[in-house]
Amino acid sequence: MRIGVISDTHGLLRPEAVAALRGCERIVHAGDVGAAEILDTLKAIAPVTAVRGNVDTADWADALPEAALLEADGCKIWVLHNRNDLSSHPPHPGVRLIVTGHSHQPHSETIDGVVYLNPGSAGPRRFRLPITLAILETASWRIEFIDLAQTQLTVT
Repeated sequence: MRIGVISDTHGLLRPEAVAALRGCERIVHAGDVGAAEILDTLKAIAPVTAVRGNVDTADWADALPEAALLEADGCKIWVLHNRNDLSSHPPHPGVRLIVTGHSHQPHSETIDGVVYLNPGSAGPRRFRLPITLAILETASWRIEFIDLAQTQLTVT
């Protein structure tokens, strides 16, 4: 299964992000969505699992959980916005992947057999940090970071 992982859009869903997510069978948004329309656009591509981030304070965001459990290809994925909140939102037993956002820094590491993935920020550029999202291929557990500032769009 191909899963698009995006975070920290802060109300901006770039055309490059939409193009990169096409073909995904599922999309995970790790919070700081910024606008309900972002989720509507993502849902037109694939089913979406999204959590609330610290900027998601408007009424529409009340429906978003602080953490969510997703199962894909028999693997459990735990999603929350800030990795520092794992103590107050610990993952369910058997979780193989923990997805977070918040730091705007793309990162992946494995600790005690659990993959921790932060896709970085796909919204407005912050400081000199890259503008990224990630694609996870569950069959191989391959994670590809996509630099949206370097993506060339082909308009047809």
